[in-house]
Amino acid sequence: MADSINEIVECVKATLEKTPPELASDIIENGIVLAGGGALIKNIDKLLAVKTGMPVYVAESPLECVVKGTSKILEDLERLKSVLINARKRR
Repeated sequence: MADSINEIVECVKATLEKTPPELASDIIENGIVLAGGGALIKNIDKLLAVKTGMPVYVAESPLECVVKGTSKILEDLERLKSVLINARKRR
């Protein structure tokens, strides 16, 4: 499990390094919010806070966040489709 957690940490750090400055400043100010099943890994928030130097929080209902976010996208798919990542185009 340690290898998987280290991979998560490295992916978060790599993503932060690629984040545009205007978004990065918001993340630094407000912190990182973890959602989804990975947010339930014991102490992952504390580890990420140490490794990134930023505040990290677990969403109130991390499993529900993913479902609620997906639902909102589906409700307004035409308007939001431009912000969705198309994995086929990235390969």
